[in-house]
Amino acid sequence: MINWIAGHTSRFKVLVSHDGNFDNRSMYGETDELWFSEWELKGVPWSGPSVYEKWSPSNFAENIQTPMLLVQGARDFRVPDGQAFQLFSVLQRRGVPSRLLYFPDEGHWVLKPQDSRLWYQTVLGWLDQHLQP
Repeated sequence: MINWIAGHTSRFKVLVSHDGNFDNRSMYGETDELWFSEWELKGVPWSGPSVYEKWSPSNFAENIQTPMLLVQGARDFRVPDGQAFQLFSVLQRRGVPSRLLYFPDEGHWVLKPQDSRLWYQTVLGWLDQHLQP
């Protein structure tokens, strides 16, 4: 949802996207859980491409202005890392302040104590950096 919000409003000072979907069509081909895409978007991308395009955050990337921290685990097979890499590339090319926190040994949930500590330090640091008066 954060990736959708990013392309539709600039009312927030900062955003944090944790394992978020960015491009609906590529997400369908990357995920291990096709049911979610098929249920939420009412079918498969080749039968209903307009729905996939209508609700894809990637189609509103030109509107993103808000600084974003992206968090991604390499072992998240539900929302694969390609989604974060695509968004991060867009943010970097557009000059939007952004950072990618990547965990090669984590899935959707950051569970290892040292990784969890880094997650909190990074997220809170990002918020502090952008929310200070």
